[in-house]
Amino acid sequence: MHVLICGGGAIGMSIAYFLSRRGVAVTVIESTGIACAASGKSGGFLARDWCDGQPVQELARRSFDLHAELAATIDDDWDYRRLDAYGGFAGFGRQRGTHELDWMAAEVAVTQALGSPSTTAQVHPGAFTAAMMRAAARHGATLRLGRVTGIAVENGRATAIEIDGERLAGDAVVVAMGPWSILACRWLPLPPVFGLKGHSLVFDTAAAVPAEAAFLEYREPGSGAVLTPELFPRPDGTIYVCGISGEEALPLDPACVKPDNGALYRLEAMCRAISPVLAAAPIIARQACYRPIARDGLPLIGPAPGVAGAYIATGHSVWGILNAPATGEAMAELILDGAARTVDLAPFDPARLPALDAAQLRAG
Repeated sequence: MHVLICGGGAIGMSIAYFLSRRGVAVTVIESTGIACAASGKSGGFLARDWCDGQPVQELARRSFDLHAELAATIDDDWDYRRLDAYGGFAGFGRQRGTHELDWMAAEVAVTQALGSPSTTAQVHPGAFTAAMMRAAARHGATLRLGRVTGIAVENGRATAIEIDGERLAGDAVVVAMGPWSILACRWLPLPPVFGLKGHSLVFDTAAAVPAEAAFLEYREPGSGAVLTPELFPRPDGTIYVCGISGEEALPLDPACVKPDNGALYRLEAMCRAISPVLAAAPIIARQACYRPIARDGLPLIGPAPGVAGAYIATGHSVWGILNAPATGEAMAELILDGAARTVDLAPFDPARLPALDAAQLRAG
């Protein structure tokens, strides 16, 4: 069996890993580069129970456990570690905090513990994604750079992918292109996926900051606008910060995603205000990415309606890195065994949402 996976992000690479581990021939097709979009520009935060009570609870819990298992069993390094997580406020005047984070300004009130090493962890998302590809390659998977220009469907079955006009045959096709999965609606009856743009900064703090993630509410001086920054110190001596999102149009090429200078300016000013460590640190990355979101906010994981051998896995929003391993595992089971055993994929069935009108998409 030969499975073709469109997309070189964390979801696609995790699917490739779990399929190849079962002896399946896998080709991953990626137009720009491994982890070139959200998988390389996200925070890499993992939480076991933050999705409890939601349809993704089972997926998140299974995936959190798989992250620990993969880090322990694969001979590679993607900066996996357990950490604490805290919540607090800044810019609202003097408030009393219940916890102290040495790298935060005195004006920041840290008011609650949100997670502990038993329930929260982190990875470097780009390193994780690349490591999954290397692990899959050791089982025979291959990566092919090129742009997907079509998916061939013959007699109700997906039979090949067109890569820059060249045809590559396969027994199954998986669309895992993040928000760019909407392009596959030209060829398959799939619901649309949208992209929410997020901005982030990476600071080089030189000395390691404790393993303490922070989720804050910050009121900007002057405007009074409230931002919700997330700060993730990493083992490599950097700190990743995000906190401003927007709804700008998705460019056709992931390589053309550019950050908005105004958003970055606001984000940097906030960072300098809430942390003396960040105020003294150089910025080594100013970046933006688009997170994939389906119309109802749930992932799309399952078969393309009415087309045998065609599947989609995307729409994980902010939890793409967290849920990548369990998505990969479940997709491998679905493709090879006909049903997923480890996670119930029924809530994520693409057929729950109406397909995008392909004719309208082509016209647009």
